[in-house]
Amino acid sequence: MKAPRSDRPGLIAYLPSATLADADDVTLVRGLVAGDPRATREAWRRFGPMVRRILLRTIGPESELEDLSQEVFITFFDRVKTLRDPRTLTAFIMSITTFKIRHHLRWRWLRRWLVLPGQVEKLELRTFQPNAEAREALVRFFKILDRLNAVDRTAFTLRFVEELELREVAAALDLSLATTKRRLTRTWKRLACLVRTDPGLADLLPAFEKGIEGGASA
Repeated sequence: MKAPRSDRPGLIAYLPSATLADADDVTLVRGLVAGDPRATREAWRRFGPMVRRILLRTIGPESELEDLSQEVFITFFDRVKTLRDPRTLTAFIMSITTFKIRHHLRWRWLRRWLVLPGQVEKLELRTFQPNAEAREALVRFFKILDRLNAVDRTAFTLRFVEELELREVAAALDLSLATTKRRLTRTWKRLACLVRTDPGLADLLPAFEKGIEGGASA
């Protein structure tokens, strides 16, 4: 008896199991390139939380986060076929995420100059941080982060919030390792200065000053 033919060679041949949950990145990329819906679902499951977490920690709680997350994956599914080394899949989707963040932050900065007074969107923080005091500190800190450019802000989040290795941060931002170190050191010192002048963020100051003494980008 002949095996059933497929109009898309390799679609079912590369992995006979019904799920890709235990598949490595190389196998997952094969499925994505072949157009296997199992691979699409697994990519959402595997990388969705990471993408949403990075977006939230870099941009802050916004109504647009879900749309940005979808944009990341739309681009990811469209470009995954261009990935030369499937073993770098995580770095690949992270680089797409950081690109979307940088674009969004630049647009948000421009939008502030275009909207009429009173039309600037307010952060919906009640569902993000239930403690009023902590919520206020969060608002203050995100306002400080808004004073950074898109690249420095993203680098800061990836390194000190996501706790990625320096090389991973550099790869995600498409920067050299030396440039990444310089940016992070400069950003850390600037944030420490801004935090120092905000009495509502006094609790954060020891951590920033300790980071400066110990070498923030080390």
